[in-house]
Amino acid sequence: MRPLQLPVLTIHAALACMICSCGQSGSTKTTDSTQVTATADSSAKKYLSQPLVSHIYTADPSAHVFNGRFYIYPSHDTATGIPEDDLGSHFDMKDYHILSMDSIGGKVTDHGVALSIKDIPWAHRQLWAPDAAFANGTYYLYFPVKDSLDIFHIGVATSSKPEGPFKAEKAPIPGSYSIDPSVFTDDDGKSYMYFGGIWGGQLQRWNNNRYDSTKGNRKPEELAILPRMAKLETNMKYFDGPVKEIQILDEKGQPFHEKDNEKRFFEASWMHKYKGKYYFSYSTGDTHNLCYATGDSPYGPFTYRGVILTPVEGWTSHHSIVEKDGKWYLFYHDVQLSGKTYLRNVKITELHYNEDGSIQTIHPSI
Repeated sequence: MRPLQLPVLTIHAALACMICSCGQSGSTKTTDSTQVTATADSSAKKYLSQPLVSHIYTADPSAHVFNGRFYIYPSHDTATGIPEDDLGSHFDMKDYHILSMDSIGGKVTDHGVALSIKDIPWAHRQLWAPDAAFANGTYYLYFPVKDSLDIFHIGVATSSKPEGPFKAEKAPIPGSYSIDPSVFTDDDGKSYMYFGGIWGGQLQRWNNNRYDSTKGNRKPEELAILPRMAKLETNMKYFDGPVKEIQILDEKGQPFHEKDNEKRFFEASWMHKYKGKYYFSYSTGDTHNLCYATGDSPYGPFTYRGVILTPVEGWTSHHSIVEKDGKWYLFYHDVQLSGKTYLRNVKITELHYNEDGSIQTIHPSI
């Protein structure tokens, strides 16, 4: 089967849309997910997919199917004038907009601001990549944000509707840290959170679940930093036990070193299950691959299997994988609309498995 492709319209329409409305928030907006296009700088490229929306900048898409409808929980990028650095200070997001659509290629609804940083009692700055889950008749939104000490922790907010608005708890999840929470609910109803990110995500500062601000990035010959996970309590607001490291091993059963940066973990955890196997996927960060590893337990260990998505346009790569009506989809982002690494746009393409369960590598440009 061929990957999903969405058509391109005129350059002028996209430029007008961005000039008039990028950065707007608040009200619900509906657009056709096929009615988007590239800027003049990127129009010569042939993209596999087109942005889902162009009236705001979106990134880090966490997609779920709730009530038969796609709901996408992205970051909301805005230009704040903060200089770019290796710690991601220029990613200074203030709120979340939730998108939804009935089908691929159909109308996309922006439900407006679902949660703002000013409504999170303990939050200080940088509202980064979120995720969502449904349990106990409630929708849960998980988010990383820095506290008053400039340390990332993970919070949770709740709503009776998948699109929100969401009300944040008064404090972060006890024992949580770093960034990029991803919640996976297994067939038995148990839920697990996967999280962590090095460099700006501060994971390198955490050892045995204790914070040390003096710790820096690993040296090339040192073992790579591992992602983290914790089982969630049934109320979905607390960890049920200690935070654990997740082992990612190479084909020979050996751990990766920092120098193996085309395969080792950097950020953007995601877990899904296919034909009884657990698929842990992630970004390699500075080498810009989306990779995956498989295992027989939600706790791992996981064996590296390959690349899901080769590098996109822009520095970051972040994704989610979801199934609907027997088809699997990869949600991801690039910078087609802006050309700037901190002003991204969410996309989607169909994902395919081989007979042996391996995932066919996707190339974002064609």
